[in-house]
Amino acid sequence: MFFLLLTFTLWVSTALASDLTSPSFIIRDPVVGVGGGYGTSGSFRVFQSLDESVIGASSSSTFLGRFGFLYFPFVEEESSPGSGGGGGSSGSGGSTNTGVNFSGRAYPLSKVSILKDGQLVLSTIAGPDSNFSASLTNLASGNYTFSVYGEDKNGLRSSPFTFQIFITANIITNISGIFIAPTIAVDKSVVKRGDNIAIFGQSAQTASVIISVNSAQEFFENTLSDTNGIYLHNFDTSLLELGSHSTKSKAQKGNEISSFSNTVGFLVGTENVLVDPTAKSAKCDLNEDGRCNLVDFSIAAFWYKRPLSAEFIPREIKHLNGDGKVDLVDFSIMAFYWTG
Repeated sequence: MFFLLLTFTLWVSTALASDLTSPSFIIRDPVVGVGGGYGTSGSFRVFQSLDESVIGASSSSTFLGRFGFLYFPFVEEESSPGSGGGGGSSGSGGSTNTGVNFSGRAYPLSKVSILKDGQLVLSTIAGPDSNFSASLTNLASGNYTFSVYGEDKNGLRSSPFTFQIFITANIITNISGIFIAPTIAVDKSVVKRGDNIAIFGQSAQTASVIISVNSAQEFFENTLSDTNGIYLHNFDTSLLELGSHSTKSKAQKGNEISSFSNTVGFLVGTENVLVDPTAKSAKCDLNEDGRCNLVDFSIAAFWYKRPLSAEFIPREIKHLNGDGKVDLVDFSIMAFYWTG
């Protein structure tokens, strides 16, 4: 039985094979050789050039194993105080060899932003083919929450793609297959029943876009995005009853499917009210002062799980979920667009 004493130093530590002996000689710490062949003559026999033979070897990036003999290289981790930008559950600094590579699909030539623990740390631009990649290094080891979102040509944000991972020191973690959800908008805040409402947005280039319209019955429609990722579908509202409705979309390209987009609400009524394309009020800006803050939170809190007044419904449609009620979904929207 061999016992290994492993020490974290700058030197390479090894476990030595057992001595080879005979009545007339001893070979100290022989090299372990792979294979089992030997050479002979009338007066001697040589095993693997005087090494100890084994039948095979295996290895990884951190050890080499020769059937019972493990060779562990250890190198002291380099660190610089204060690097890593904060976040994570442990570590006093970061290393250029510690980080995350992100890659996936967004919208052609669109801005892609990456948040670490709720803070914007990185932005990049997707290529004309919708693909993007970005790297974040100098991280300390620990747990992180990352969010990735896209921004279309009209400045609309996608719903965030959020995940948690543990970052290991001196390891680059690859997060691939990210598929940013489409953006979505409608051309009318109120649509006359029987008229069409345009549902549009941006997604990956030449992707299949599935549009969901929520009503007493949920309807699904399919369309294709063009080479710029733009999609448009005119939905016949004669299928819908009067009242509040909402729509959302997701995209598929090959075997990859995105999550659903943000939800956009609209009313089916007796007249058409177009959405003002020049409106600059922030999403969730219930008092329409250009910000999303505690004032808006207080307004939403007042209407939480209460029947909405006729005066408040248009604002709920424009700035929140648009489903005719204020619930946790609306507060999630507020948290995402919060400006303070």
